[in-house]
Amino acid sequence: MTINILFAAQADRWAQYEAPLTVALNETGLAYDLRTEFAPGDVDYIVYAPNSEVQDFTPYTRLKAVMNLWAGVEGVVKNQTLTVPLTRMIDENGLTQGMVEWVTGHALRHHLEMDRHIVNPDHVWDHTPPPLSKDRPVTILGFGALGQACAAALLSLGFPVTGWSRSAHPMDGVTTHAGAEGLTQALTDAQIVVLLLPDTPATENTLNAQSLAQLPRGAVIINPGRGPLIDDAALLAALDSGQIGHATLDVFRIEPLPQDDPYWTHPKVTVTPHIASETRPDSASRVIAQNIRRNEAGEGLQHLVDRSAGY
Repeated sequence: MTINILFAAQADRWAQYEAPLTVALNETGLAYDLRTEFAPGDVDYIVYAPNSEVQDFTPYTRLKAVMNLWAGVEGVVKNQTLTVPLTRMIDENGLTQGMVEWVTGHALRHHLEMDRHIVNPDHVWDHTPPPLSKDRPVTILGFGALGQACAAALLSLGFPVTGWSRSAHPMDGVTTHAGAEGLTQALTDAQIVVLLLPDTPATENTLNAQSLAQLPRGAVIINPGRGPLIDDAALLAALDSGQIGHATLDVFRIEPLPQDDPYWTHPKVTVTPHIASETRPDSASRVIAQNIRRNEAGEGLQHLVDRSAGY
């Protein structure tokens, strides 16, 4: 029997994914039909972006699973019409590697104090060396697949790494904490904080006036996770007071970031345009195709979303 796969995303995404998805699905040996339009009752799987036109899943009576193209599922997880399994994108060869490179690059930038030399209009000859990595503790808030991959890269460079998450995720070489009490412990010594938490009601404003005050004075914030993880007013106040030394922000509550947003012009803020980690069509297509193959073979879906947790 032919498996009908609906690609539900913006037109530019179809242009990027049609060829690699076809190649990846061909490699599975499955009999399939991949299109951007089907009668809803004929669809077995939906490869999905939350900004697509498909918002009501009720007509898709034959649907077996929805496969989100992105790691974040906040745009679909609360959709009450979706009752079948939902998977999120975990792609070690694309999305994960991109995140590791971005996080490691900016962690090293702040650790080595590169901005002090690059932005030096007065041509000051400051011979003060940075500390070695062993003396620069890094805390990662959000210790799932992405957090652990970033931790492994930072560990390899000699940084002491602490990981914090809602529930415990032990990892060799890393000090791990969980829960509300664990958050305070994770922040106390962190000179660099990386946010990789999902966007849920429980994680909103994880960094607020109280938690920012628990950090060592001059700590650096790196946020490639989600905009709502930070109380923006509290962060700006902490930057102005010197409690936070710098914030490198890739994600925001409103995107694109409005032209009049104070983050653009703040001297202690670096804005990047949500580029920390993009889904790569070639590798993501292989993840999707193999997940469909697994489900059809009765092996079960990987990367399932926990609806109660929101990710």
